[in-house]
Amino acid sequence: MGLPERGYARTVPSMNDLVRQHTALSETDLEWLHLLVSEWQLLSDLSFADLVLWVPTLDGTRYVSVAQMRPNTGPTSYQDDMVGHLVPRGRRPLLDAALDEGRIVREGDPEWREEVPVRVESIPVRREGRVLGVIARNTNLLTVRTPSRLELTYLQSASDLAQMIAAGSFPFPGQQVDMDASPRAGDGLIRLDADGIVQYASPNALSAYHRLGLASDLVGHHLGQATAELAPSRGPVDEALVKLASGYAPRETEVEGSSGVIQLRVIPLKPKGTRIGSLVLCRDVTELRRRERELITKDATIREIHHRVKNNLQTVAALLRLQARRMDSEKGREALNEAVRRVGSIAIVHETLSQNLDERVEFDEIADRVIAMVAEISPGKVDCRRAGRFGILDAEVATPLAMVLTEVLQNALEHAFAPAEHGSVEVAAVRGGDPKDARLLITVQDDGRGLPEGFDPKRTGNLGLQIVRTLVEGELGGTFDMVPGPEGGTRVVLDVPVRAAK
Repeated sequence: MGLPERGYARTVPSMNDLVRQHTALSETDLEWLHLLVSEWQLLSDLSFADLVLWVPTLDGTRYVSVAQMRPNTGPTSYQDDMVGHLVPRGRRPLLDAALDEGRIVREGDPEWREEVPVRVESIPVRREGRVLGVIARNTNLLTVRTPSRLELTYLQSASDLAQMIAAGSFPFPGQQVDMDASPRAGDGLIRLDADGIVQYASPNALSAYHRLGLASDLVGHHLGQATAELAPSRGPVDEALVKLASGYAPRETEVEGSSGVIQLRVIPLKPKGTRIGSLVLCRDVTELRRRERELITKDATIREIHHRVKNNLQTVAALLRLQARRMDSEKGREALNEAVRRVGSIAIVHETLSQNLDERVEFDEIADRVIAMVAEISPGKVDCRRAGRFGILDAEVATPLAMVLTEVLQNALEHAFAPAEHGSVEVAAVRGGDPKDARLLITVQDDGRGLPEGFDPKRTGNLGLQIVRTLVEGELGGTFDMVPGPEGGTRVVLDVPVRAAK
């Protein structure tokens, strides 16, 4: 395979592929690396450095880079993607030393890359006493200045985490973190000592606690006690919250005060096996939770509207049914009964929508209920059944489609069979096509008497077929046809465009 043409990006292989193809690591070792990679954005941000994970190849003569992370807090040291690169053993002595000696190795003089000085360090990745690979930590020194208190705290915390990685005590087993949902270093960082006393709180962390209701500074206070006092409670102080916010174990939680909500993530620091303190990452999620509650309220309101519409439609159907019973005209009574079924099919859709969180419904359940409802009017013993799946449909498709299905089935049961005649009607659904242009093909096949001679479904037909044509062609943008069945009876074919379920 040649090099990619200019203008086309190189396809980056996955960590799974690289580890399984080039190394001798087991699946449990690979899971540990995945756990590490899910956490190492924190190490990169605290270090202001790029991270590249190198793993020795199966024959031990080279290293393969299986993952890379750039910092959100500083300039990158690598403009190019390093994942998938192979490096011979001996070319990077720091990798060799970290792998062989199982210790963090720091370089004295910086490397120069494209006129940029880069400080290089190597951190062994240990699991159950074995070194699986090495993290190369590369810091761009081009913008180095006198560090602030925040930067010093970041760097010290990064050093503690690096020692924990080298010792095999970080990441924490069984503590898979969703980095998209968890707080990050830039959201707010608090450094605690071994007793849970705040040694440093970043400006963002202080702002989050002020939003929670804190009126003073955090430094010098016990974070667990301060957090529990800010969380409203009718009883005694929440001891579980006190312990959690004191940094004794890796945990995540949310704390809601009188005017805000903050998310906390606690990371105990044990660089030499004994806890020397903790990192607490915090994020102000007040507005996020407010919007979520608004959406929940809106969802509940929409469901309640669908529920009330369903009840109103059922009331209309009941009134029509009562009126039908008082009619002397057989045709008038039958017309009102047809209207009852039409209203009932729409009510079924709204009932299903009232139980969902969005405006999408599983139409198979609706189809089965429509089939059962229409089958009750069968003058004879006609077996109605469904084959295939309609799938999930938008409400704007489901409502007219339920009415169409009601009309087609009602037409088949009324006109295809003589009174007391046995027969069958099958509703088949096939969904296919490109996801952006999915289509639903529906066939309704009966084994009844067939179409009358000269029947043209596009020009002739009763009110029900006129409704079907209008809904299918006008509202759904599909096609409708009635043809003789291949083995007798009548086949109705509906071809409707639908949007694929997300």
